[in-house]
Amino acid sequence: MPSPLLRDLSEKHGVVAVDETSIDAFLSPATSEAEHNILFFAGDLAQRGETHDVAIILPQLLQAFTGRLRAGIVATRAEAALKQRFHVGVFPSLVVTRGGETLGVLPKVYDWPDYIARIEAMLTPGAPALVAASGPRVEVIYSKREAVR
Repeated sequence: MPSPLLRDLSEKHGVVAVDETSIDAFLSPATSEAEHNILFFAGDLAQRGETHDVAIILPQLLQAFTGRLRAGIVATRAEAALKQRFHVGVFPSLVVTRGGETLGVLPKVYDWPDYIARIEAMLTPGAPALVAASGPRVEVIYSKREAVR
């Protein structure tokens, strides 16, 4: 049974549930819809107390950015399959996208002014998309003469 807060996101605030099969359709807005989206990766509710905090904050963010963001909650069973695509490394996270491009990831919980400033920056025209890493972050090279002691 899903959390009452997560259920309320859908029932009271119109947050759409998405998974691997519906995410691309969700990210392609109709002409009259906002081009930016905010995706909620909740994670395991039993292990992450911040998830409920983010579930309370999300509707307030939608109200603060009325008409500029559409919201989706990633189905728990789809999080593992979608987290790399959207650069999610920590749960819970909010991901702001423009169409299929990830503009930013907001992991855990922030102060309200930080949410507003960060999301506002992501919604500016021409905001850069996050780019996937092209290789390992650290490369270790051992020479043939180096001895391990």
